[in-house]
Amino acid sequence: MAEILAAQLVRDIPNFPEPGIIFKDITPVLKHPQALKEVVDLMTEHARALKPDVIAGIESRGFVFGLPIAINLGLGFVPIRKLGKLPGEKISEEYALEYGTNTVEMHTDAVEPGQRVVVVDDLLATGGTASAAARLIERLGGTVAGFVFLIELTFLGGRKHLRGYDVYTLIEY
Repeated sequence: MAEILAAQLVRDIPNFPEPGIIFKDITPVLKHPQALKEVVDLMTEHARALKPDVIAGIESRGFVFGLPIAINLGLGFVPIRKLGKLPGEKISEEYALEYGTNTVEMHTDAVEPGQRVVVVDDLLATGGTASAAARLIERLGGTVAGFVFLIELTFLGGRKHLRGYDVYTLIEY
C-alpha cells in the first residue's frame, strides 16, 4: 500500500478522551484540501467496487467521509447515530468501545430489505461500533456489502469482529 498524504497529517493526542488513550486526530487531514480529496477519492473507489445501493456513515466522522462518497456514487446516505439523536422510529444496538460502552441507532426505514450497504467511518479500533452498525443494517433486512475506514488501529484487533465482511482501510497503525 503506497503512503498517502493523509498518513503524514494524522496526529497523536495523548490521554484523550481519557488517560492512557492515544487519540488519532484527523482534523489536519480535514483542513488539507489535497489530502481530503485523496482519501475521499480512494474510499469512493473501494466503495464503488462493492456495488452498494446506499452508503451509511457512523456518527460523527463517518458522516464527514460517507456523505461525499454517497454524492460521488450518486447514492443516498443513511446516518447511524448515537443514542437519542434520531427523531423517528428507530432500532438500537449497544456495543463495547476500547474505553467503555455506547449505543447506536438507525431509523427503521433507513435501509430497505435486500439493499447493499457500505458502512463508512474514520476509524476501526475494537470493531464494536462497526459490528453494531452491521447488526442494525441486517436487522432491517439489508446486506452489509463492506466497510470503508480511513484508519485502522491493528493492535486493537477490531477486524476480528468483522470477519466475513469486506474491510478496507487506508492507513494502519
